[in-house]
Amino acid sequence: MMKYLIIGGVAGGMSAATRLRRLDEQAEIIILEKGPYVSFANCGLPYYLAGEISERSDLLVKTAAQLTKRFKLDIRQNSEVTAINRTDQSVTVKTAQGTYQEHYDRLILSTGAQPVVPAIEGLDSAQHVYTLRNVPDVDQILAQAKASQKAVVIGAGFIGLEIAEALVNRGLQVTIVERGTHVLPSFDIEMAMFVQRALVQHGVTVLTENAVTAFEAAGQTLVLANGQTLASDLTILAVGVQPATQLANAAGLQLGLRKGLIVNDHYQTSDPLIYAIGDAIIVKQTTTNQDTLISLASPANRQGRQVADVLAGKNRLNRGSLGTAIVRVFEMAGGSTGLNESQLQAAGLTYQVLHLSGKSHAGYFPGAETIWLKLLFQPQTGELFGAQAVGPDGVDKRIDVLATAIKAGLTVDDLPELELSYAPPFGSAKDIINLAGYAAQNLMAGDSQSVQWHELAAAMAAGAQLVDVREPAEHQQGAIPGAINIPLDDLRQRMSELPKSNHYIVSCASGLRSYLAERILKQNGYQVQNLDGAYALYALMQPKD
Repeated sequence: MMKYLIIGGVAGGMSAATRLRRLDEQAEIIILEKGPYVSFANCGLPYYLAGEISERSDLLVKTAAQLTKRFKLDIRQNSEVTAINRTDQSVTVKTAQGTYQEHYDRLILSTGAQPVVPAIEGLDSAQHVYTLRNVPDVDQILAQAKASQKAVVIGAGFIGLEIAEALVNRGLQVTIVERGTHVLPSFDIEMAMFVQRALVQHGVTVLTENAVTAFEAAGQTLVLANGQTLASDLTILAVGVQPATQLANAAGLQLGLRKGLIVNDHYQTSDPLIYAIGDAIIVKQTTTNQDTLISLASPANRQGRQVADVLAGKNRLNRGSLGTAIVRVFEMAGGSTGLNESQLQAAGLTYQVLHLSGKSHAGYFPGAETIWLKLLFQPQTGELFGAQAVGPDGVDKRIDVLATAIKAGLTVDDLPELELSYAPPFGSAKDIINLAGYAAQNLMAGDSQSVQWHELAAAMAAGAQLVDVREPAEHQQGAIPGAINIPLDDLRQRMSELPKSNHYIVSCASGLRSYLAERILKQNGYQVQNLDGAYALYALMQPKD
């Protein structure tokens, strides 16, 4: 009879334990969890903080008693493993009653990730400064939030934004401080700006390209790098997470990128009797096959099941991860899958960018919302590299389709062929995914050539003339400086106003009319490009213009 020890529960550890039991009724399976809860909804914590999940008990997915009864597991909560003794295949366990040794035949590490706590002057003596990782954390934050008026969230990643929304919903005045150029650092800046705008519209103060350098007055005053100070009754550190691999490191297991655990395709560490899964391990990025760290619940659950299969003798391989994720910020959702531009540049890959907007369902049916989609692909082969989408509705569906397409090895030529469910309340006859495929095909074929929002100023400085093909009333409400206005429906009659010796860039509100203008002009001998994302995207990124 095999004896399995699993260090850590929640997503990965409990998936491994329950799958092992389904495959081996006789095995001895022990879960050692240092906290009081072995199975809780980690991703639900911000929504409990917001009050959307009203009952604390709803966060507890399964109790130890329930899991023990159904799966015959030996679950030991409040049991912290302090050492792995590889020579005699045992671990040292610390409990309130004392310390003991526990032997294993195979050991699974599911130690997860831990919040990064930056070295900030005065942090040690600051009060009411928290991180959010588990149920006791949210209990403390909620208690302080009820007695607070002003809150500061340090870090604008997914967790930071969810916490900011939760605290606004609790009635607090919230400021976000982010070291990077924009919120959601894993997104490209122009897509993140849609979410940043939603934060500002809901009263959140967003301070980017800044950092907290010191805590003063026992944490009630925060000093920023630019000299500004912020008052805070409650401060949340949400600057990111790092692999919790101190235990593995002390045992001499091999670490790699950012101290993540190195595992092979079967989740074995450098010790063949010790396996590891979840946020603590290094995985391969699906497209580049390069090492990366992905701290998400879905991969951890999958890895837990797969490592159990491996231990039971099944040939399951760790096939890497895309890092598909989504966040809700008030009425806006932001989803992403695959690689962003900075990651593509770091990998040295040639790529093409495409922005377009579409409706969440048929535009003539009530409630249709605008979705902005960014697609990144290889301009010669059409290989899909990544996508980002933002909007009030339908973002999850589109990102899920594109994540599936990337995993399946589809190209942009396959996107128009996807037969997606359509009825007016649910979608459009030509979904934005189909439209993205058509637009990408146009770019690959040379039927369209694009200029990005950040390239426009240089192109115009080099002599390009911008032509705005919106209606005069639209142009008068706001236009890009230097643009001349010739409405699309008048373009054929007014082409004589445009010398063929010039280079032209066409723009409209979202990109459709300007594409039509591009085709008209090109077929009449003009050198012309289309402003990708058009006026709407440019105005978002260059509001002063």
